[in-house]
Amino acid sequence: MDALLFIGNRELPASSGATFERRDLETGAVATRAASASEKDAVLAADTAAAAFPSWSQTGPNARRALLMKAADLIEQRSAEFADAMTAETGATSAWGAFNVRLGAVMLREAAAMTTQVTGEVIPSDQPGCLAFSIREPVGVVLGIAPWNAPVILGARAVALPLACGNTVILKSSEICPGTQYLLGKVFRDAGFPAGVVNVVSNSPENAGVIVETLIAHPAVRRINFTGSTRVGRIIAGIAARHLKPVLLELGGKAPMIVLEDADLDEAVRAAAFGAFMNQGQICMSTERIIVRNEISEGFLRRFADKTNSLKVGTPRTEGIAVGSLIGLEAAERVEKLLRDAIGKGAVLVAGGSREGAIMRPTVLDGIRPEMDLYYEESFGPVASVIRVSDDEEAIRIANDTEYGLTAAVFSRNIPRALAIARRVQSGMCHINGATVHDEAQMPFGGVKGSGLGRFGGKAGISEFTDLRWLTISTTPPHYPI
Repeated sequence: MDALLFIGNRELPASSGATFERRDLETGAVATRAASASEKDAVLAADTAAAAFPSWSQTGPNARRALLMKAADLIEQRSAEFADAMTAETGATSAWGAFNVRLGAVMLREAAAMTTQVTGEVIPSDQPGCLAFSIREPVGVVLGIAPWNAPVILGARAVALPLACGNTVILKSSEICPGTQYLLGKVFRDAGFPAGVVNVVSNSPENAGVIVETLIAHPAVRRINFTGSTRVGRIIAGIAARHLKPVLLELGGKAPMIVLEDADLDEAVRAAAFGAFMNQGQICMSTERIIVRNEISEGFLRRFADKTNSLKVGTPRTEGIAVGSLIGLEAAERVEKLLRDAIGKGAVLVAGGSREGAIMRPTVLDGIRPEMDLYYEESFGPVASVIRVSDDEEAIRIANDTEYGLTAAVFSRNIPRALAIARRVQSGMCHINGATVHDEAQMPFGGVKGSGLGRFGGKAGISEFTDLRWLTISTTPPHYPI
């Protein structure tokens, strides 16, 4: 696939003619040859989005809704094309590709539903004859920086609600999946979005820093949203702070799942396997730490090991696999290093542990302790760490013993008890008797601590991509003291 820059509804090569390649993880063949934007191209994208903003911001909510709905339909109609691109660029299984398309379409439809929810309020004023009210207005150009691990879902999320609010957008695609996210630009164009409303910029890995900084610095760019690692999120927040521009950051995670002694163990095991191993654990919400009460730890581990060993592992195009390839050999080697460090310091290998190239068997380790790198570091691989605890207080303490705070889960048949624990876990989201991996477009999605700032989704997301303004109308002449 050739992936060009997508600016003003035109497919353009980089002004310098530069390109970069993304290779198929399974075959080694070139999967995508993408345009590598220069600073000049980044400025062109921002200027084009700025020029389209006055007209788009005045487009009625029903017109914006219709276009977003059409784009959602087109994503679904092109499901096979998106899934094929994901498999080639990221090693995604067919199931993960299909799920990305479904939820990506939902992201657009939910944003469409929000076009009439960009509301304000009348506020009582102490000044006689003064009608005071607040309104929310679009801010201008929104820069969305999307990752590779869920490229359709998170690419769509980066731009959907900003568009619904009346902003124009630039999607800076991931260097790992430029072809997949380039297809999103074509969807918006073919859905009928006016030229310049949606723009997609790709860049080679070595140019990422300068392109991001150029886009953030552009005067027309008024908001930035980023999904990715905490390390890079801090860099982006720092650049934005220098320009006094708000950022929405959805970053790394080290999600805990607390299993109490009265939990339904079969349901807990099902949720743990899904949460830890879906997309090879390459999800920000992945279940990384399973905190189990001592009383039921042996029974849980037996069931969890059996479930883990039953999962089919193979290359990305193998029919019916549950666990496929990590994003590359370097990622697999990093995860393996974490495993070896933990085992060398006393962790017990319960299941998995082996790899072939970038394909790693789903792995369960017991006895994880703070001196092991895996205790604190996000693995972003198919690894579940089990930590045994003696009481609820210890479970809560360990759940919070991390720089991250994205999502969590608590399993118990005693709902009031589980809810009390969930309220004390430091995370933006927590699910009782459900997996840590849970995303719905209408929910306030985001984390605390090192997992980010702000919230995607629903009315919480509207506040991220609009300016709140106070307006007054004096119906009688005001009194002035001088």
